Amino acid sequence: MSIVSISSGTPTVTAEDLHTLASKVGFTIEPRSEDEKAFLLFANSLDATAKEVENLPEYVDPRLLPTPVEGGERKYIRPAPKDNPLNAWSHKSELKASSSGKLSGKTVAFKDNISVGSLPLTIGTSPTFFVDDKYPISTIDASVVSRVLTAGGHGKGTAVCENFSVFALSYSAHTGPVHNAWGKGYATGGSSSGCAALISAKDVKVWKEMGKELPLPTDALDEEGVDMGIGGDQGGSIRLPAAYSGIYGLKPTHGLIPYTGIANLLPSIDHTGPMARSLEDIATLLTVLAGYDGIDPRQTPETPLRSNVLDYNALLASWIDSRRKVDEWTPSSSAKGLRIGILKEGWQVPGLDSEVSSLVRNAADRFRSLGAEVHEVSVPLHLQGAAIWSIACRPGMPATQQNRAGDMLSHTLPGFEPRGPDQHLFDTLAHRNPAVPNILLNAVHLEKKYGPGLTRRAQMQIYALRAAYDEALEKCDVMLTPVNPTVGMPHPKGLEEGGKGAPALELVQNAVGSTCNTCPFNVTGHPAMSVPVGWGRTRDGKGKLPVGMQFVGKRWGELDVLKAASAWEVGGRGLWD
Repeated sequence: MSIVSISSGTPTVTAEDLHTLASKVGFTIEPRSEDEKAFLLFANSLDATAKEVENLPEYVDPRLLPTPVEGGERKYIRPAPKDNPLNAWSHKSELKASSSGKLSGKTVAFKDNISVGSLPLTIGTSPTFFVDDKYPISTIDASVVSRVLTAGGHGKGTAVCENFSVFALSYSAHTGPVHNAWGKGYATGGSSSGCAALISAKDVKVWKEMGKELPLPTDALDEEGVDMGIGGDQGGSIRLPAAYSGIYGLKPTHGLIPYTGIANLLPSIDHTGPMARSLEDIATLLTVLAGYDGIDPRQTPETPLRSNVLDYNALLASWIDSRRKVDEWTPSSSAKGLRIGILKEGWQVPGLDSEVSSLVRNAADRFRSLGAEVHEVSVPLHLQGAAIWSIACRPGMPATQQNRAGDMLSHTLPGFEPRGPDQHLFDTLAHRNPAVPNILLNAVHLEKKYGPGLTRRAQMQIYALRAAYDEALEKCDVMLTPVNPTVGMPHPKGLEEGGKGAPALELVQNAVGSTCNTCPFNVTGHPAMSVPVGWGRTRDGKGKLPVGMQFVGKRWGELDVLKAASAWEVGGRGLWD
């Protein structure tokens, strides 16, 4: 460390300021001593250095400048309630940059923690939590946005996400609950709730057109919806809403898809990835999104260059075609040669509903009739996976929630200035999303009671957990677990926009255990995908809602996950059986 210059200007730090700083660090400096004189000079020198940087303009990497779109100027609207029946849209827009490409003709929604140039970035929360009480307007396109647009995708706007993107169900957003497309007033799952609702709305329409009876009353028939979405996943936030909504959601290998331009929660667990109505769309969108962008520090030498990204859909189609040629793409042989591991501990997590448990177990067992080699695998440490995730990640979350620069060079979001925590935040979110103030309290508690040693221990255990999964995956191509531990439940009352909220304990109790089968794979980085496998009866007995099964593969083994899911579907399309 060096002091780059000694200040000779007007002092900006007083002796009183210096003593306050010292007390916060945990030591004292003798008043009017030579030490006070020296360190006061050092502090003023730092202030002078800081002023130099403060006077520099923000720099935006040219690679993140918004992609030119048809019509030139980008416009957006906040849709009226009548035009937003599922309350799933944050802001609507029309963004088209190309008429050709892998995504030509596909409509896409972006989770509202993703920077879309010229659109507000709300991260699901109130504008009062930002400087100037206004949502920041994005001046960049996240890497995934520019890749979608240049591949011919039709961006339709931003989809609601849960408040600060940290809730596993779909009722914490500032704008109110996002309704399950299959049942008005029921949970969609979070935090990529809006994307899931908008995608599954199209399935609801197809279901109706097929003459099938809808399981519950819904407003989804009034929602145009989208073909696919880009979600975010730090603990299950792609897979859970996909499972609750009956669509597909893939959390890729950590670092396969760049996270640049997305509001982060913690770099070690930040994932973004595809959500869609079909496996083919998941595979195509994965190819469009994947690959090194030269900016995101989450990406490693294992991340493929754009030119080396696999064409997942073409490879999947080729594999299926090879099976057809030998007459093995049938309901009795589609999974021949695949090794399927049913993760024993995946059925032992707390909060797993018995109906969901048996439904997913039967879905996993169906691989036997499809010709696969099916056996149980055991990873005892999986049952501590959620605890490891919590302790390894919780202390660092408050800083990244505030868009603070991390320890590694990364392109933080320009103009994105959340306010620091205060009484207003607690009073507002304790009864809408208590997870946010709880994270802040947890970080202080862990530091005060345990110091940094506990987080170090948890991070060491991540390597143990990763090794345990890797060992299990040597015995199988994919592992299977349930995703959503319960069927979608009714939203609590009082959470509509402007509502009084609900008791903190009630809000949290509904979500307890939701991520026990999903968050362990965020810290280990393995790819994991939710696949719809059937219907479970709601707890109030009024109808049925979708249930998902999780397919987990080796790191960088997304193609194995897609193959297994595709083979399973030959034996039955889950919701569509």
